[in-house]
Amino acid sequence: MNSLTLEEIVHAPSKNKLAPVTISLSLFFQDVFHMVVEVPRWSNAKMEIATKDPLNPIKQDVKKGKLRYVANLFPYKGYIWNYGAIPQTWEDPGHNDEHTGCCGDNDPIDVCEIGSKVCARGEIIGVKVLGILAMIDEGETDWKVIAINVDDPDAANYNDINDVKRLKPGYLEATVDWFRRYKVPDGKPENEFAFNAEFKDKDFAIDIIKSTHDHWKALVTKKTNGKGISCMNTTVSESPFKCDPDAARAIVDALPPPCESACTVPTDVDKWFHHQKN
Repeated sequence: MNSLTLEEIVHAPSKNKLAPVTISLSLFFQDVFHMVVEVPRWSNAKMEIATKDPLNPIKQDVKKGKLRYVANLFPYKGYIWNYGAIPQTWEDPGHNDEHTGCCGDNDPIDVCEIGSKVCARGEIIGVKVLGILAMIDEGETDWKVIAINVDDPDAANYNDINDVKRLKPGYLEATVDWFRRYKVPDGKPENEFAFNAEFKDKDFAIDIIKSTHDHWKALVTKKTNGKGISCMNTTVSESPFKCDPDAARAIVDALPPPCESACTVPTDVDKWFHHQKN
């Protein structure tokens, strides 16, 4: 589990540039799921897997020509977990979810990793799934998986969502509060949730993940219309989008070096946002 396959190494972060994270990375191994870290805990840059770019690199979201950052919603600082996604999953925008009554958000399924380590952007870790939250974001289903790094010193103590409630009191409540309000500073309404914002357990979460994996399989084998999603990969033998690893590496090597100016975070990103309630 701790070693990467050749295909995974091709797309792992390198010293000089952030290499793409592709759908070639496997879903799970012996009940341990892979997670691609997009956003380290306590950071603000809104990074995400760019699903429409070849090999799906991690990029910072841009809105109206400006790099996007999440606000510091008092009393939180940036993202309050290591945030990322499970590869080989897809929340199909053409599928109406029976639990939420809404279609998918067209992205891989999201993960909130609650361990003690602040992970690095682009890091690939193994996680134990503990539960899931059904968020509805502007009318779209946007599942949030709660998980813990298998290498966390306390990982053995966490086996289901009730362990999080018992050992990290207030964390799940803060998670709902964060997701409910994080778009408010941008002038958008609060997000909503299915199940009255209650977390579902591990078994329910794994069923949802497997469902999104089935949707991904249909996508990568061209049995459904991805509407612009790049399905280029190096490992899925039955996929018409499969490419040679050398071709994939050539795409990575052709990427421009990181822009140093982009590393300078605007000073207003450090401001607190106090949500005034009516």
